[in-house]
Amino acid sequence: MKPSTRAIRFLQTLCIPTGPKAGAPVKLAPFQKQFIKGALADDVDIAVLSVGRGNGKSTLSAGLALGTLLGIWDDQPAREILIAARNRDQARIAWEYGKLFSRSLPEDVQKRLTFRHSPKLEIQYDDDNGEHFLRAIAADGKSALGTSPNLVLMDERGHWPVQQGDDLEHALLTGLGKRGGRALIISTSANNDAHPFSRWIDDPEPRTYVQEHRPSPALPADDKDSLLLANPGAKHGIGIPLAKLRQDAERAISRGGSTLASFRLYNRNERVAAENRDILITLDEWLTCEVAELPPRVGSVIIGIDLGGSASMTAAAFYWPETNRLECVGTFPSNPGLLERGQIDGVSGLYVQMKDRKELSTLGDKTVPVAPWMGRVLGHVEGETIGAIVADRFKQAELGEAMGKAGVSAPVIWRGMGFRDGGEDCERFRRACFDERVKSRPSVLLRAAFGDTVTLRDPANNVKLAKARSLGRIDAAAATVLAVAEGARRTARPIKETRAPVWV
Repeated sequence: MKPSTRAIRFLQTLCIPTGPKAGAPVKLAPFQKQFIKGALADDVDIAVLSVGRGNGKSTLSAGLALGTLLGIWDDQPAREILIAARNRDQARIAWEYGKLFSRSLPEDVQKRLTFRHSPKLEIQYDDDNGEHFLRAIAADGKSALGTSPNLVLMDERGHWPVQQGDDLEHALLTGLGKRGGRALIISTSANNDAHPFSRWIDDPEPRTYVQEHRPSPALPADDKDSLLLANPGAKHGIGIPLAKLRQDAERAISRGGSTLASFRLYNRNERVAAENRDILITLDEWLTCEVAELPPRVGSVIIGIDLGGSASMTAAAFYWPETNRLECVGTFPSNPGLLERGQIDGVSGLYVQMKDRKELSTLGDKTVPVAPWMGRVLGHVEGETIGAIVADRFKQAELGEAMGKAGVSAPVIWRGMGFRDGGEDCERFRRACFDERVKSRPSVLLRAAFGDTVTLRDPANNVKLAKARSLGRIDAAAATVLAVAEGARRTARPIKETRAPVWV
């Protein structure tokens, strides 16, 4: 019988220890069975599960730890199982679930178990193969030195302190090699792509099984389908019911700020910072700028340009200050294709969706040729009066040559993207959004861009744009900030009154 089959059967002999269903038999959800089958496959040493808060991660960890301790599918002598967590209190949660689960075991098995709370959280099991131990440890690398575990469970790995977490992870994985053990890394999403837990998912090592339940970025917080994707247990009576999730989402949306960011991180399993003090504009604040019907193109248009490289997007934003109308388009090189590029950038088929919505196009091979692209930009507003083109001065030489070839005669304003110009532009953009002076059609391109955009602060509290994810594409957001900020400057200038001539 396969180890995964033994594990599933064992877990379903246990009883739920706490909550409204306490005493009822454990019934595994399909996503839990899927993870157990992947994690205990013969060709897997490390298994990674990322799922929203409240989907039974700690109870699943505890059940697997207890089954390994009892030798249900691994009967090596002197077995050692380690539950590692950010701190002792977090480690205690999974350890306590293991202790409570043990009450479901036959009495003769319970008599062989010894529980110790001090100096370490420990469960000892004695059988004919000797003494076996299940221990809970905190994120201190030294506490794992000298161990040789059969199974390691890293609980909420996405929220360990980076340096201490790396030390503990290295010590645990080194110890596993001594006896061919397995590691199960289970957590909600980390808040950025650079975190070690994110790297396990995005760039897995050989013999690693990855199961991630993370919705596409840039969706409303209360979107039903994406809530179910991040919380697969909700359909099967595990964790928070869907109705309560949507209620919590509405509350988070109304409060905004860190409440909303925390809901996205923990309940929607998205990679967002749990604090919003360095966010340019939250996704939900941006959604208030989207309208079903755009105002007309009236007056002169301001064009904001962000010129990308081979991997980045090249984007142009078009803003009519007189009516607050905003349009934005992005362009990628055609090689690699949009589907492959989306997989590389960790957004799956989002770029293909943008293309289908006519928000994104391709041009060129490895890079976007600037002069032909400028021709497309001008063609987008053919017949309109161009008030100004605003662009990053870092690409002034390259973009200036392309404008010359494209025959651009409109005035060009070069802005810095550092703390000086960037701070003013970001603040003007925010004000315009909050004052309802930005009107855009629903745009997946801009939702994704603003979802990936944060601001960095200098000691004087000036800000500049930066990526929230290393693989994020914020070019459309940068172009929009440039266009809207220049439009706001022009609108704020006093209109000079003409005076009748006085004849002497």
